[in-house]
Amino acid sequence: MTNIIQKMLGMHGHNVETAASGREGVAKFENGCFDLVITDICMPEINGNGVVQYIRDSDKKHIPVIAISGTSLCAEDNVFDTIIEKPFSLKTLINSVHKLLPLNHDMATA
Repeated sequence: MTNIIQKMLGMHGHNVETAASGREGVAKFENGCFDLVITDICMPEINGNGVVQYIRDSDKKHIPVIAISGTSLCAEDNVFDTIIEKPFSLKTLINSVHKLLPLNHDMATA
């Protein structure tokens, strides 16, 4: 699914970097410069709630974060900018991204 999201967002003018786990996503976030983060809630090592908490505790806490979840009850909705429930259409994700930032920005997906 990550590859599909990466390709679709790339087709819409966004530069996308992916991570296979929350830990890898946090490391890339720490060392990179991103305008938006998309994270799944259920991931190995660090879940999406841990990823967003790391971001909100960082000096880059203003970065918008979109959560993707099988059930929004698992997402801490007061810290995410948007929560998208699975299954979702790619159009829903793209519309959410475009609401949070203009085209041609870098983003991380974990």
